[in-house]
Amino acid sequence: QALLEESGGGLVQVGGSLRLSCLASRLPFSIYHMAWFRQTPGKEREVVATINWNGDSTYYGDLVRGRFAITRDNAKKTVVLQMNNLEDEDTGVYYCAGMLDYEHSGSGDFRNRAQYEYWGQGTQVTVSS
Repeated sequence: QALLEESGGGLVQVGGSLRLSCLASRLPFSIYHMAWFRQTPGKEREVVATINWNGDSTYYGDLVRGRFAITRDNAKKTVVLQMNNLEDEDTGVYYCAGMLDYEHSGSGDFRNRAQYEYWGQGTQVTVSS
């Protein structure tokens, strides 16, 4: 069983919505900074959104700010990415990732994918026009 398990990807039309979930049942979830990254064809894996250990601080990539929302539920060990008003350019494989939060001795460099210790297998999101 993977440490991070994503679900919720699929095919959606431009302007539609999808909700991605990531379950981290075997991690001490509440001390981890969590993030969603994505990889689109021909591009490097980029940060989409991140959330700190207690959910009171979030970060969004420029391309998704205002359309996506990241939330977490520490009791359920789940982080969710709500994606609205999807565009063709959002097509890609979305990965859940975790790193120790700055408040728990992590680096604090949450936009750097190299800092993340744990990764899910990825879930495909395809937006069609």
